[in-house]
Amino acid sequence: MKLDHIRMSAALAAAACMVPSVAFAEETSNGAEILIPKPAEFIPALVIFLIILALLCKFAWPPVMAMLEKREKTIEDSIKEAESTREQAAETRRQADSVIADARRQASDIVLAARSDAEKERARIVAGAHAEAEDIISKAHDRADDELQRAYASATDSIAKVSVAVASKIVGEALADDPEKQRELIKKYLAEVGSLHA
Repeated sequence: MKLDHIRMSAALAAAACMVPSVAFAEETSNGAEILIPKPAEFIPALVIFLIILALLCKFAWPPVMAMLEKREKTIEDSIKEAESTREQAAETRRQADSVIADARRQASDIVLAARSDAEKERARIVAGAHAEAEDIISKAHDRADDELQRAYASATDSIAKVSVAVASKIVGEALADDPEKQRELIKKYLAEVGSLHA
């Protein structure tokens, strides 16, 4: 690399030495002498330029090139690191999307399970309520039948007493003396009353 710079400097110096002869022409009256350097000024300026160029190539150019190469390497490393970070971010994003999708799926499963459990519990409660209602209705029917039987028995007893009282007045005899006649009369009367209700 240093050799290339030295060659380039030498080529520039040679090109400067091969300046056309017009540059060393004598002063003319057309006013262009300001633009054309005089040999007494041109040669020392060229020598100083070549010395400065050589010093720059030897001392300044290598650190500048090293700094530029270091900067280029730093930029390349930064680009590689940015690419690696971008790939890691994309992978992390894919993983996060996967976790979110799993969480949504699990939440949906939980909601469906909760709905199913709630429906089963509702069905169980409704079935229990129906069974309890049937039990209450059955007990109510049993009580009603019992009450009806009691009322019927009570009515039968009352009717029997009233019948005996009426029969004793109608027949005119006292049945109280003969319990056997009283029972026959009650059975007969109940049979007649039972046939009227049937």
